[in-house]
Amino acid sequence: MKPKIVIYSAFLTPFRSGAEACAEEVPLRLKHDFDFTIITSRLSRKLPKKDMLKGHIPIIRVGFGSKFDKWLFPFLAPLAARKLKPDIIHGILETFAGQALIHSSVIVFKAKRILTLQTTNRSFKKKEITKSPHKVTAISSALVHYAKSVGRNDVVLIPNGVNSEEIENALGWYEKIKGRILFVGRLEPQKGVDILLQALAKQKDLRWDLKLVGDGSQKEILKKLSSDLGISDRVHFLGYVPVPDVYKEYAQAEIFCGLSRSEALGNVFLEAQAAGCAVVGTKTGGIPDIVHNGTNGILVKPDNIDMAAEAIGRLVKDPSLRSKLSSAGKKNAQKYDWEEVAERYSEVYRSAIGY
Repeated sequence: MKPKIVIYSAFLTPFRSGAEACAEEVPLRLKHDFDFTIITSRLSRKLPKKDMLKGHIPIIRVGFGSKFDKWLFPFLAPLAARKLKPDIIHGILETFAGQALIHSSVIVFKAKRILTLQTTNRSFKKKEITKSPHKVTAISSALVHYAKSVGRNDVVLIPNGVNSEEIENALGWYEKIKGRILFVGRLEPQKGVDILLQALAKQKDLRWDLKLVGDGSQKEILKKLSSDLGISDRVHFLGYVPVPDVYKEYAQAEIFCGLSRSEALGNVFLEAQAAGCAVVGTKTGGIPDIVHNGTNGILVKPDNIDMAAEAIGRLVKDPSLRSKLSSAGKKNAQKYDWEEVAERYSEVYRSAIGY
């Protein structure tokens, strides 16, 4: 009989970013070795209480179908998990899933608890969450350092992965568009899109256009900013885009630019590298784990408009530099394929239960 593993992830597709990708991709790749169930928040009445991930992995959505379900998740998820009698509970993202793990220590006390650190956000009781599980993994060296600072010296570094094959398929269908710059992520202050717009406004004389994939609380503010800067005709807000179509956007972009003020790892940088984009990122969080300045991308200081403008200008004007960084980036992204990442989680699971 295969060991039973419950995945806690407060969000899943269509509310997907790096943590949610991990919650979906790892079970799909290890389904022959382990019996997975994913427990998540319902968040919308349009989403069924029970579902299947690509026909293979059961999904249980807890809550009442409202935005408040994420706050109930730490209490409802352990109650749902108890009925499944799992051998392992794996909480992905230390906020809501991490709190659910703490409650599980009482409600599902026989299960081994594993936590994956995914964010640099210091809210919630992160110290207690990090100390509670039997095993802790982290997606970046910055988070490994944090875990060690609160007494977890046994933390295992396992980055998030990238769907190399699907991105490669998109590259076969679409060509790069000259001057196309791409951002993928939430339109929130943390992501530094305001800095990106101001940097691009300093390069009005160059040929470029920007596509912004993602939604968030700053959307209207950023639209107004682009208008005030006189670049609204070259900035395209696409909103939420399904994953397969996001790969199309990567495939058509020459340059990917993410000027985050904080970032645990930044899966979008990996996806951009896999798609052959020349990448500009910031020296913060886990981004330097992926983007090595001058080798496979360019790193600038957070909130530095002039540095960002200069980096973008260099890439727009210099095709040989773009080509060099693109080639090195694609080679780097190959090390992060989800198949490789899933195998590393398999080792952690087996170690936890002696399987």
